Amino acid sequence: MELDDLVRSLAADERLVHLERLPTRPARHAGLADPLPPQVAARLGGRPLWAHQAEAIDHARAGRSVAIATGTASGKSLCYQAVIGEAAADEDSAGTALLLFPTKALARDQLRSLAALDLPGVVACCYDGDTGPEERAFARTNATAVLTNPDMLHVGLLPHHGRWATFLMRLRYVVIDELHTLRGVFGSHVAQLLRRLRRICAHYGADPTFIFTSATIGQPEVLAASLAGVPVTAVTDDASPRGERLFALWNPPLLDAGSGARASANGETAALVAGLVGDGHRAIAFCRSRKGTELVAADAERRLGRHGEVRPYRGGYLPAERREIEDELFGGRLRGVVATSALELGIDVGGLDACVLDGFPGTIASMWQQAGRAGRSQERSLAVLVAGDDQLDQWLMAHPSEVFSRSPEPAVINPSNPHVLLPHLACAAYELPLSEWDEQWWGDDLAEGVRALVLRDVLKVRRRKAFWAGRGSPAWQVGLRSGAADEYRIADAEGHVIGTVDGGRAFTVVHPGAVYLHQGQAFQVTELDLSERVATVRVVGGEETTQVRSETDIRIFDTEARATVGASTMRLGPVEVCQQVTGYQRRDAFTGDVLAHVELDLPPSRLLTRAVWWTVTPALLATAGLVPARWPGTLHAVEHAAIGMLPLFTICDRWDVGGVSTALQADTGLPTIVIYDGYPGGAGIAELGFASGAELLHATLDLIAACACTAGCPSCVQSPKCGNLNEPLDKAGAVALLRALLGRATARGALAS
Repeated sequence: MELDDLVRSLAADERLVHLERLPTRPARHAGLADPLPPQVAARLGGRPLWAHQAEAIDHARAGRSVAIATGTASGKSLCYQAVIGEAAADEDSAGTALLLFPTKALARDQLRSLAALDLPGVVACCYDGDTGPEERAFARTNATAVLTNPDMLHVGLLPHHGRWATFLMRLRYVVIDELHTLRGVFGSHVAQLLRRLRRICAHYGADPTFIFTSATIGQPEVLAASLAGVPVTAVTDDASPRGERLFALWNPPLLDAGSGARASANGETAALVAGLVGDGHRAIAFCRSRKGTELVAADAERRLGRHGEVRPYRGGYLPAERREIEDELFGGRLRGVVATSALELGIDVGGLDACVLDGFPGTIASMWQQAGRAGRSQERSLAVLVAGDDQLDQWLMAHPSEVFSRSPEPAVINPSNPHVLLPHLACAAYELPLSEWDEQWWGDDLAEGVRALVLRDVLKVRRRKAFWAGRGSPAWQVGLRSGAADEYRIADAEGHVIGTVDGGRAFTVVHPGAVYLHQGQAFQVTELDLSERVATVRVVGGEETTQVRSETDIRIFDTEARATVGASTMRLGPVEVCQQVTGYQRRDAFTGDVLAHVELDLPPSRLLTRAVWWTVTPALLATAGLVPARWPGTLHAVEHAAIGMLPLFTICDRWDVGGVSTALQADTGLPTIVIYDGYPGGAGIAELGFASGAELLHATLDLIAACACTAGCPSCVQSPKCGNLNEPLDKAGAVALLRALLGRATARGALAS
C-alpha cells in the first residue's frame, strides 16, 4: 500500500485527531567567505554547501564559537569535519580537535565517518573506557582529532593533562555533539568541565573555538554560552532539502468517560507498526521505556504472524546484539524496529518510510528528533504520534496546532549549584593550584567556593594559591550525572552494583520493599543499609509495582524574584524540602489494583533546592465559590496538573520536579502551590517555571477543563508519583480557582507560543 492510500485509510478512523502536511523543501546553497583548501574540499565530496553549513563554517574559521541547531540529516557533521580538516592541513601551525559525544556509540560512529573521509593530516582516535593501553598511548602521541565523552575528559584526560601537553597547546576546536542532551544536572557538570578544559588550554597557550551541534531546541546559543562560558552564535536556519512529511496525531479510544481510561498506547503503536510493515513499508517506533519497547515489538510480530520482521532495540543489549540489529536495519533487511531513545541521537538510519511515537517523548525538540528518523533520503514520509494518557499528551491532542507551531523548548543549567561547583573546583585545584587568575573562569563563584573547600580541609592555601589537600585525583569521586555526593548504591546480594540513586530520592525509590526497574528488569529491595548507603535487591517477576506515601514540608528561605499572575503572586527562590516516607502501596502492575498498604519507619530526608510558588488569597478562593473544606483538594489538583504541563515550557521530565500544596503555608501565611526542582541546589528548572508562569497556568486550566472525566484522572489531575496517593483531589475546584485567578469565564481554546 502506498503512503497516500495508508493516509486515506487512517483519515477514516475516529482515532485520527489531526493530519499535518509539511511540504517539500528545496535546498538553499551558499558559498564560503574563503574557499576550503582544495584537498579538503575534494575529500568532503566537492558538492555545494547548504547555506547553514557555509554560515557555520565561516563562523568557526573566524574563531567565533557556534551552535548549529538544525533538523535531522541536515549535514551538521560536515560543518566541523571541514574546519578540522583545514586545521590539520595547515602546514605552518597544524591544529588539533577534541570531539565530545554523549555516548561511546556516537563517538565510534563519527570515528568511522572521519576515517572514511581520509582528510589530509587528520589522525582520528577514540579515547574512552573501551580504548586499550596501546591505543591510548598512540592517541596521546599522534592524534590530531580525539573523540571521547564528557566522563572520559573528566577522569582520564584533564587530571593527566601533562601527558596531553602537545595536543592541548595546538587545540583549535572543541566539538560538542547533541547539545540538547546537556541540560539539568548533567549539563551543569559539563559546564564546569568545560571551564576546567579552557583553563588547562590557557595554561598551554591555547584558546579553542567551540562548535556545538544539536537537534532543534529553543535558544541554543544561550545554553551553549552557559556551558562553555564564551559568546556563542546560533545557526538555526535549516537550508537542507526535505521531502514531504505527513504527521498524524492519534488518540487511543476512550474506554470509560467517567474514569478517563483509554486503550493502551502500546497496543495502538504495535497495531500501527504491524500495519505499516505488513503493507511493505519500513518503519521505526519509539517507546519511552525499555519494557515498553519489548512489549510493543512482541505485539507487532504477533499481529503480523511472522517472526523476524520487527525487532526491539534498547540499552542493556550486548554490543554484538546491537550491531546485529543495526546491520539488519541499515542494510534494509529489517522491516521494522521498536526502540528507546538509543536510536534517537545522531544515528543515520536511512531508508525508513514511517516513524511511530508511542507517547509524546516529553519535549517538542525530542519529538522532531524522533520523527526525523524517517524520510531522511528526501522521500515522502509519515510520522504518527500516539498519545498516552498523561496530562501533556492529552493536552496536545486537544490543541493539535501547538504540536506544529510551538517553538522548541529551551534547556537550562545551573553551573553555580554548589553541589556541582565545589567538586569541580577541587578537581581543578588538583590539575593546577587555584589562584586569583582563575576568576576569568569562575567569576564571583571562585572566592566563595575556595573558602568553603578550605573550611572542609579539601584545599590548603599557600602563597595565595589553593592546593588540593588529598591524595590522588578527586575526579573519580565526582559523578557527572548526579547533583549530590551522598548517592546510594543499588546492588544484588553478591554486591554487583546495578545502579545508583541520589540520597534525596533514595527513600522514595529504593525503600525496603520497593520495586525498582532497571533495563526492563524488575527488582525488589530486600534491605536498605542507611550507614553504608546500599540498597540490596533481588530479581522479581514484575507483577507488582509500589508507590510511596509521604509527608512533605517546605521551608521558604528567600524571595529572589516576584511577579503578578492574574490574581495570584508568583515567586522564585531557595527552599528546603523535608520529606518523610511513611509507607507504600503494593499495586498490581497490570490492573493497578491496590494489593496492600505497608508502613515504613524511615528518617526524614532534606533537600536544599530552588522553587517557584504561587500564593492566592482566601478571598479569591471564596470568589471561586470554594468553601475551606475544598481548598486542599483544589490546590492539590492544580499542583499535579501544572507539574504535568511543565515540560511544555522547558526540557525536563515531570520526575525532575516535585510539588507541595497547602491551604496555609507557614512561611507565606496563605494558600500556596509550590513546584520545586528535584535536584540538590537546583538545575535551573524553577527559573524556567517562573519565566513561563502565566502561560503554564493558562495551559493547566485548558487541560483540566477539557478533560471529559468526572472527578479527575491521569489525563488531568492525577499523578503517578503523588506522595499522598492522589488524595484529596478536587477537579471542579481546580477549574473554578484557575478561572477566577486568570479572569477567564471559560477555558481558552489555545495557548500562544
